[in-house]
Amino acid sequence: MSQRVAVVGGGPAGLTAAIYTARAGLDTVVFDAEESILARNAHLENVPGFPAGVNARTFLEASREQARRAGVEFVDARVEHVERDGDSFHVDADESYESEFVVAASWPDVSYLDAFELERIERGSKTMLSTDEFARTEVEGLYAAGRVARQYHQAVVAAGHGATAGLAVVEDSDEPIYHDWVAPEGYFTGRDRDVPPGCVEIDEDERREREAESLAALADLSPAAPPTMHPSVDDEE
Repeated sequence: MSQRVAVVGGGPAGLTAAIYTARAGLDTVVFDAEESILARNAHLENVPGFPAGVNARTFLEASREQARRAGVEFVDARVEHVERDGDSFHVDADESYESEFVVAASWPDVSYLDAFELERIERGSKTMLSTDEFARTEVEGLYAAGRVARQYHQAVVAAGHGATAGLAVVEDSDEPIYHDWVAPEGYFTGRDRDVPPGCVEIDEDERREREAESLAALADLSPAAPPTMHPSVDDEE
């Protein structure tokens, strides 16, 4: 039976963590009841690969679609409480879910983790968690990624930290190490080497097919919706 991962939060950190764990073969659920704060951004800058920037909603939906393709399940419910029971966590949302790993990737409100004695950092109305360099908290199996883990408030930083958390989960799950490398045909086998776990070799025809599919998938996401205004702004004319 595959080990299960619960990710709390569907922003760049949570989605990236989920992509990594799902592609490594772990059953992954993202709890995403509230729109990511990134959706308020009018135009997202400073993300590698987009020379002129990118619509933030396009970036979010592209990340969600990538997670779906990897096998991630989405639950549209707010996580109210997480507690530990033996080797598993109980994640209470609209119903109770069990998982071996939990990645907290929410906005800095960790009241759902009150069952655990965690080192907390208070900054105004925000509560953040202390982690090690690989996004692990003091509680075995519990990780924190992105803004809730005191990372810089930048989409690319959150995504990168989510990847760190996801790979830490994979390592701690004892799954074969996940390399995430698509190589041209013969790259490994042409040197009499086994293709590493998480890697694949593809021929030129498949490479062209994948490239065409990737371009078409991005085109299907545009144009995206306009940004969401901050809730404190009166939008009445």
